[in-house]
Amino acid sequence: MYSPSVRPLALFTLLALVVLAACTKEPLTGTPDEAVAPEADAVVFDPALVPYPTLSTYRFFKGPMAQQRPVASVLPYEPITALFTDYAHKFRFVWMPPGVQATYNGDHDILDMPDGAVLIKTFYYDGVQPGNTRRIIETRLLFKRNGQWEFADYVWNAEQTEAYLDLSGSNTPVTWTDENGVTRSISYRIPAEAECQTCHKVAEASMPIGPKPQNLNSDHAYSDGVKNQLVKWVEQGYLQPGYPKNINTVVAWDDMTKPLDDRVRAYLDMNCAHCHTDLRHCSYRPMRFAWNENADPVNQGVCVPPDDPIEPSMTYIVARGNAARSMLHFRMSSNDEAVRMPLMGRTIVHQEAVDMIATWINTMPVPCN
Repeated sequence: MYSPSVRPLALFTLLALVVLAACTKEPLTGTPDEAVAPEADAVVFDPALVPYPTLSTYRFFKGPMAQQRPVASVLPYEPITALFTDYAHKFRFVWMPPGVQATYNGDHDILDMPDGAVLIKTFYYDGVQPGNTRRIIETRLLFKRNGQWEFADYVWNAEQTEAYLDLSGSNTPVTWTDENGVTRSISYRIPAEAECQTCHKVAEASMPIGPKPQNLNSDHAYSDGVKNQLVKWVEQGYLQPGYPKNINTVVAWDDMTKPLDDRVRAYLDMNCAHCHTDLRHCSYRPMRFAWNENADPVNQGVCVPPDDPIEPSMTYIVARGNAARSMLHFRMSSNDEAVRMPLMGRTIVHQEAVDMIATWINTMPVPCN
């Protein structure tokens, strides 16, 4: 039989549990599926359990995940010159566990990030047909565990409500109309883990490509105002203060106010140097395209004969005054998988960059001998 004294006791017990939960501010631990976030911006990242099966488990974003609105502890960033990926747009974010920081490791070197750091990059298209809508294709994670960087790739569903871990690689058709009214159709390549490793490896270890001081020393429009990105990383607690103030900074490749040579160098640095540098995938080639190396014409390939017979009419990697005889221009202009450069990360020609390279080469004085 029901006793009137039971209800007050039950209500008191329930109230005590609510108060106790409200006062709990510890970060989530244990199995994410069983945990309940004590606050809206509690990112879930357990090194023993990652990568999780679904992107939503990490709780990097607030509201509908497709809106890509980061929680307070997830910081957006953007390199000054971006890597070309078949004209895809990208959202980039960084997250680190409480109490740890990255350290400056040189203008041209990746910030030395702590275990638990996560780099988040979402690839999407606007103007996707037939509905002229936004479509998110994938979100790639690079996370550091036990001193090593590891990959996780999440492929979004058609409903744009969730993304699922998939490192097997696949292709998906995309047709979109860009802001200039040009409609393109491609078979977008979602990379397999081995493809990620090809572009990101240094010797046999994996490494990020973009977050270097030379690429981040610029202003970014944050939700609380415009600020230099390195300054913001320090304020966020993600970068140890005291880095140099006179950083040798790249330019934006498409900034027409900058010297053409600097724009080309910045483009080659971001799109080519991750392979054409010592200990990288194409280190056996003579070019050295990193920003701190490619001011040297020899490292650019100027008047350097190519070391392969792909096309005999290409007399030099860069033939001064003659883009038509330059292997660099030839490879960038090709969609042939056996010829094109970069060999991964694109399936169509970046025509604006090819035109810039042609102008750069054709305006060089004094032809090669």
